[in-house]
Amino acid sequence: MTEKKQHWENVFSTKKETEVSWYQTKPITSLQFIQACKVSKAARIIDVGGGDSYLIDYLLELGYTNLTLLDISATAIERAKNRLGEKGKNVTYVVSDSLHFQSDDPFDVWHDRASFHFFTAVNDIEQYKKNVIANTHEHAQVIIGTFSEEGPLKCSGLPITQYSVEKMEAVFGDNFELENCLTEDHQTPFDTVQNFIFCHYKKR
Repeated sequence: MTEKKQHWENVFSTKKETEVSWYQTKPITSLQFIQACKVSKAARIIDVGGGDSYLIDYLLELGYTNLTLLDISATAIERAKNRLGEKGKNVTYVVSDSLHFQSDDPFDVWHDRASFHFFTAVNDIEQYKKNVIANTHEHAQVIIGTFSEEGPLKCSGLPITQYSVEKMEAVFGDNFELENCLTEDHQTPFDTVQNFIFCHYKKR
């Protein structure tokens, strides 16, 4: 088991869902961005690094039927499976590092509010972008939520990369067209605030 995978298995094995900084009762911003994509309810949507977040629950409630939840932690995936139960029968669960994930069937919407900012090496950031390109349809839409330059420097004890619109464009701008971008404060369960930047892209 890699050091990174071991780290996340430990996090999800020792902390309740309300004891992690990224916990949200309802991921409103992510839901709004996905709805803004105006894709059909049968569109293939993946939540990358989704852990046991409630995004999939709300997407199912909204009638989306072709959902994939990916996380490096098998424990996180099991927690989501157990919570969703029968409701999640049409959800595809994948245990994988987002850098090495490959799908035979490309996605219409790629959503990531959790994994991208953990890549700090230039090669890994480039590999992540290549993976997004390889695993999405020709006119796919990509939503990335990541720590802004006003956000923390670490998350869950790991270093992260902070982003501005310009830094996001430097990574994705050649292959994706920016549709919308905003910053928001996320209130953690510990009464602290983390500033995020969300960018919505369309594949060129």
